[in-house]
Amino acid sequence: MMALTDESKMITRRTFTHTALGGAAFAGAALAKIDSKVNGVQLGVQSYSFRDMDLDAAIAAMKEIGIGSVEMWSGHAEPKLRGPELKKWRLETPMSHFEAIRRKYDDAGIDLYAYNYSFREDFSDDEIEAGFKMGKALGVKVLTASANVTTAKRIDTFARKHKMRVGMHNHSRIVKNEFATANDFMEAMKGNSEYIAINFDIGHFTAANFDPVEFLSKHYKKIVTLHIKDRKKDQGANVEFGQGDTPIKPVLDFLRSKKLRIPANIEYEYKGADTKAEVRKCMEYCRKALA
Repeated sequence: MMALTDESKMITRRTFTHTALGGAAFAGAALAKIDSKVNGVQLGVQSYSFRDMDLDAAIAAMKEIGIGSVEMWSGHAEPKLRGPELKKWRLETPMSHFEAIRRKYDDAGIDLYAYNYSFREDFSDDEIEAGFKMGKALGVKVLTASANVTTAKRIDTFARKHKMRVGMHNHSRIVKNEFATANDFMEAMKGNSEYIAINFDIGHFTAANFDPVEFLSKHYKKIVTLHIKDRKKDQGANVEFGQGDTPIKPVLDFLRSKKLRIPANIEYEYKGADTKAEVRKCMEYCRKALA
């Protein structure tokens, strides 16, 4: 083997050092976390806000806007199937599919905090359990669900087994076996474990003519995520932030004053010209409300 000259040794050392430092810098950049907390309040997004985009485009938009926390809508993980085909996909898809999704969020510096998998009455036990397996593969802390009230007991069996909390999501229409009122939440939690919790949508609660701040002040210990949107009372429309009746600022102020770690996730649902621009406006509204 040819011996290295002193000059060659110096070049080799410089090359190694440059490569090592460059690699470290690259790794650091890849792992850099986006911080979207404002005065201690974690602002995030429900990825349903980007329902007109595929997963990669949605992640790119979040990164560009500066959103560091996400509750992912199942439509960004599942194919566009319905009925038996979707059930089959849920039961047969390998967990590597969801692990790969988690890596995409990690690479973008976004915390994938929750997965929105909406358990319904017609779900088999295997399909319910599949949601928890998906959640674990995604590395999320909680699941959220637009579920039926009577499904909570079945969900709780698997939530206890997997030790994962499930936040039940409310809508505004007050109909049997759907979440809308405070009593619906209480009924779902009655007789079940601490793993049955609340994914509280303050816009829908307002549209149903209830007070989000009052509910939040009484039940915040059971709330795992918030959905932030603006709606008019009396089943009114979704509107731009600041144009409806939803007390967005008082809700955010309550989170700040109590130093709560509940993510406040923007859910963009009103009609705008450009999704990314509208979500950015929603984020700026919340940032200013907390400034």
